[in-house]
Amino acid sequence: MTVTATPVGQSDPMPPQAAPSAWRRWSVRLVPAAAAALSGLLLYVSFPPRTLWWLALPAFAVFGLLLRGRSWKAGFGLGYLFGLGFLLPLLVWTGVEVGPGPWIALAAIEALFVALAGAGVAAVSKLPGWPVWAAALWTAGEAARARVPFSGFPWGKIAFGQADGVFLPLAALGGTPVLGFAVVLCGFGLYEVARVSLEARRTGTVRRVAAAAGALSVAVPLVAAVAARPLVSGTAEDGTATVAVIQGNVPRLGLDFNSQRRAVLDYHARETERLAAAVDAGRAERPDIVLWPENSSDIDPFTNPDARAVIDRAARAIGAPVSVGAVVAKDGKLLNEQVLWDPVKGPVDTYDKRQIQPFGEYLPLRSLVGAINDEWTSMVRQDFSRGTEPGVFTMAGTEVGLVTCYEAAFDRAVRDTVTDGAQLISVPSNNATFGRSEMTYQQLAMSRVRAVEHSRTVTVPVTSGVSAIIMPDGTVSRKTGMFVADSLVQEVPLRSSLTPATRLGVLPEIGLVLAAAGGLGWAVGAGVRGRARR
Repeated sequence: MTVTATPVGQSDPMPPQAAPSAWRRWSVRLVPAAAAALSGLLLYVSFPPRTLWWLALPAFAVFGLLLRGRSWKAGFGLGYLFGLGFLLPLLVWTGVEVGPGPWIALAAIEALFVALAGAGVAAVSKLPGWPVWAAALWTAGEAARARVPFSGFPWGKIAFGQADGVFLPLAALGGTPVLGFAVVLCGFGLYEVARVSLEARRTGTVRRVAAAAGALSVAVPLVAAVAARPLVSGTAEDGTATVAVIQGNVPRLGLDFNSQRRAVLDYHARETERLAAAVDAGRAERPDIVLWPENSSDIDPFTNPDARAVIDRAARAIGAPVSVGAVVAKDGKLLNEQVLWDPVKGPVDTYDKRQIQPFGEYLPLRSLVGAINDEWTSMVRQDFSRGTEPGVFTMAGTEVGLVTCYEAAFDRAVRDTVTDGAQLISVPSNNATFGRSEMTYQQLAMSRVRAVEHSRTVTVPVTSGVSAIIMPDGTVSRKTGMFVADSLVQEVPLRSSLTPATRLGVLPEIGLVLAAAGGLGWAVGAGVRGRARR
């Protein structure tokens, strides 16, 4: 046997402890990174179509564990991974027909807002009562994400995952910002309670201020949700109206759903006439109001006599005013328009969609996008123009607020219809582009939150499903399947009182953003003073 000796004074090139030490160094980084992404995924699982709303609490508890005591740079990185874990699966529907590029780019950009919130949470995590400041910073991040770039993208606000949760009544108290803040605060509070408890078990002493802050962070949102419950009411204040929601279906799924635009119009007219026949036969209640979805007539009825005749015939058959979703060219502008169609007079009022979808209804940075991929520019050949006024139709004596599809994600777009007099809200939508993805269920959950926020019945007429009628307390009373022709008819309560959320508008969000700024300023000032003392 040959033995090779190491010369005296020369170290072993691979000492036995080197490999474990390297692994420990890597694990210090990899484990938190993986945990951040997985906790973001857990937050995604809490969203519809699942009813696991409570999973948002452990998701934020883990997020708080990962961020507390770290530098703002680490908070930024971990926040970005948390955002990707959440938004990549949540927004996968955006790539159903256009491929993974736009989907990944959207999630990557939106995750930057989560990263900034993560940096802020890390910065305030050593302050007394840090869960409050941290939850306010999350709300501030959502506020920014709802406004920039390109007028914002509020999809994935924490509030929209709580349609089945115990915190939902808070939507009536302070809107989606307060509802989301309460959920995040409770999640961070759960972590703080666990941390203080473990520390007390280890040291035998209890830090009373930290323990109280954690307990209050959990208890106050829950107590507030219970206290806000009386704000959620489904009783009629202004009588009732019988509404009919029409889902005509489309010839095919995907981006080419409207390649047979006349067929889509004919389908909705046929379903309306079928309902009229059922009414005449006594099999269905006669509606006061008929609601068609967005893009139910992609043929301009103002310039195409055939389309006008089809809608006229359907409206006369049902004998009630119909809100028709149409694509209209007017004064050189292309408009996504709701048209109020009287069975006798024809079109008598219009509402032009105000919050139009970037890269779907208009193309920002058109020359740059065209240089990257000219197929994208061909998909949006002409940009839609924005409307300027809230849409409220007077239909058979009922004030109906119009919030077209994408607009349901924006607080102001919904609130404006209620402050303008809407007694019920309609959210006409077209989800055929996104096939059988989760998108339609996510949007339905938004409408349920809006019903509670403003204490209004909300109808959701969709070209291909899921169409629904939602009571003012957020419960879905009737709904259709996907990609079937169907109609929903129901007598619904009309309401005119305003919830605190409707009255306050953006003020709760401003207050939470100011609280976030105050906490961040406190943390930065404390850090500067600490460095000066050293």
